[in-house]
Amino acid sequence: MAKEKYKFNPESLKYDKIDHTLRDKLFSFLTFFSASIVIAVIYYLVFSHFVDLPKERILKREVNKLSLQYEILNKQLDHVSHVLGDIQTRDDNIYRVIFNADPIPQSIRTAGFGGVNRYTELEGYENSDIIIETSRRLDILKKQLYVQSTSYDEITDLAINKEDMLASIPSIQPVAIKDLRRIAGYYGMRMHPIYKIRMHHSGMDFTAPRGTDVYSTGNGVVSRVVKSRSRRDYGTFIEIDHGYGYQTLYAHLDEVLVRRGQEVKRGDVIGLVGNTGASTAPHLHYEVKRNGRAIDPINYYYGDISPEEFDAMIQMSMQGGSFMGY
Repeated sequence: MAKEKYKFNPESLKYDKIDHTLRDKLFSFLTFFSASIVIAVIYYLVFSHFVDLPKERILKREVNKLSLQYEILNKQLDHVSHVLGDIQTRDDNIYRVIFNADPIPQSIRTAGFGGVNRYTELEGYENSDIIIETSRRLDILKKQLYVQSTSYDEITDLAINKEDMLASIPSIQPVAIKDLRRIAGYYGMRMHPIYKIRMHHSGMDFTAPRGTDVYSTGNGVVSRVVKSRSRRDYGTFIEIDHGYGYQTLYAHLDEVLVRRGQEVKRGDVIGLVGNTGASTAPHLHYEVKRNGRAIDPINYYYGDISPEEFDAMIQMSMQGGSFMGY
């Protein structure tokens, strides 16, 4: 209980007792209460900004520790990305080259994640940037690893079927050298013998007597047979699907000796040289296609000609010359 207070009275030279009204007491209480609140707020602000509580210190240590771990993780991701990049380079330039497979497009290997934001639940925190970036890099690495895993599955299948692939890829001349009079046309831009304009010649022309055997240049299945005596286009021709992306075409035939859907082996006689279609003399027009696109057949005769003969063919191909048919 508060003690009684007195006030000196100079007139009576005595101490008079001070009587406080209710208003004075209320005012005094509010003043004290307000001052206490102000002091408490000041203490709170000072301690909250400059002095960490024990739990806050523990949490800050945890946050710093996590940040350090994320930095270490990102360095490890850099190393993993470098190793994966080396594996991808070897896959495209060594393994797939050995098995004659097309490299995986870079757009597929490095494809990102479009559409909605996948990391909204990670936003709004003090270290959201590093967490989101790490999560994004992990997602990209997982996708690249999946693509690489799929690629190795394909390479494994190619390795298992290597013997069949080698037997299927075109690798001999469709007309035997002993029956060949000359090569009358090479792949590339040439003067058309009928239309008298420069046109792209998508194959090679082998001049030989009518009725000369035409050989399948690799194992495969006859995918198309057209028997025509028309003086246009290929005339009578055969297409063979060798698998592994390869097809061959044999045109201007005099006779077809196989049927559609028939399996053939390299060296099987499939037709006879003729003069059908847009042709000026008996010869075989021969094409090699890979993934539906005509390519130069000159690179697929390593099975039955010498290096000297191959070099001579290259020189003749570079010199140009007309071809004998469509």
